[in-house]
Amino acid sequence: MPHATATVNGIIVAETDNYEVVDGNIYFPPDTINQSHFTPTPTTTHCPYKGDASYYTVTTNKTEVKDAAWYYPDPLPAMNKIKGYVAFYKGKADVKSS
Repeated sequence: MPHATATVNGIIVAETDNYEVVDGNIYFPPDTINQSHFTPTPTTTHCPYKGDASYYTVTTNKTEVKDAAWYYPDPLPAMNKIKGYVAFYKGKADVKSS
């Protein structure tokens, strides 16, 4: 599997060789994100086939990017493979795989 990184304001905040791709988004395992950059927010959304998503603000270089990342703490059974995995909004983070 290719190597994947997520960068916010020039700082790598997630990096892995083991990820899932759903709907064109790379989902990073929770142990591959640099937790020091992530702060949970009260924002939630609902996806009819993935479940309820929670969000993180990502802070780098003293700059906060609100709700830049999301994860499914308790996804619907068909999406259990992304439980706790973190994905990033295009335009708020630069996600690449190579």
